[in-house]
Amino acid sequence: MSIEKIADLLLKQAIQLTATDIHITPRKHNYHIQFRLHGLLTTIQSIPFQAGERLISHLKFMSSIDISEKRKPQSGSFELNLNNQLIALRISTLPTTLAKESLVIRILPQDHSFILEKMSLFPSTSPILKSFMLHAHGMLIFTGPTGSGKSTTMYAVAEHCAGTLNRRVVTLEDPVEKQSDMLLQVQLNDKAGITYSTGLKAILRHDPDVIIIGEIRDAETAHIAIRAALTGHLVLTSLHTRDAKGAIYRLLEFGVKLQDIEQTLIGIMAQRLIALLCPLCGESCSKFCTRRVAKRTGVYEILYGQALVGALEESKGGKEVYHYPLIKDLIRKGIALGYVPVEEYKHWVLEE
Repeated sequence: MSIEKIADLLLKQAIQLTATDIHITPRKHNYHIQFRLHGLLTTIQSIPFQAGERLISHLKFMSSIDISEKRKPQSGSFELNLNNQLIALRISTLPTTLAKESLVIRILPQDHSFILEKMSLFPSTSPILKSFMLHAHGMLIFTGPTGSGKSTTMYAVAEHCAGTLNRRVVTLEDPVEKQSDMLLQVQLNDKAGITYSTGLKAILRHDPDVIIIGEIRDAETAHIAIRAALTGHLVLTSLHTRDAKGAIYRLLEFGVKLQDIEQTLIGIMAQRLIALLCPLCGESCSKFCTRRVAKRTGVYEILYGQALVGALEESKGGKEVYHYPLIKDLIRKGIALGYVPVEEYKHWVLEE
């Protein structure tokens, strides 16, 4: 079988199983292939060294990556049309101590539309999110670890703003994970001089109502996001923090003044993607089960209103006054209602 056919079958299998990532990892005697299914790495097969190297070279060629360069990390992307469904594939390579490359493919379906009402385990989340979008200016932060669904939520909110509220939404992303005709999307490109700083200046001259800054990674980006919110725009962005209150302290670490945070911050949403009990398989549901539409859904710890005021006071050294449902409380509620397996509490809460 040709290497092109092997790659095609591998990608089709991953997409059919709704995998989010494909890992091709070198080992002493072969290459190990794993899919990330519903948040868990699952071994698919092992292939010989020669086949693994040819597979990686083919995927690098498809994503316009230098095939001859194996000593440096590289990244690229390409698109695949499968059964009239457009799929974007983001490729990342990494050299290893075995003098072989590891390759990871992130699978990003492009034709999938996000519906706010169907993204959370609890229906009360959607009205709160929609109320945030009615603000003319300010900043809304989405937090959580990698793979917790932050980008998906931001796209859903952005498409609600553009479609339902008829507002002009401009995004500044690195990289653009989902192409949407409803949004005006800008890809960062350091070689072309499009950084967060220069990109935002150009966006502000483009008459936006809502600005999405993909992720705050450093002090410069944090100040850019705050500055955009202070100029009368609604800014959506993301951070890597464990809980909602952690976003406040992260901004302070980046040197943002507490006064500016108080003036701009509308709300903070910490989220996790948690497994659901399968109504057909029950507790022992296989990761390969395709008999239900959703195996994971979001739970959202939302810090806003008086609880946000209390958290800001707490950051000044005051005592916490207002309580709000935390991630652990929401997971416990899902378990009590019979929607969530007990293992999710152990995974997300006890490990933290």
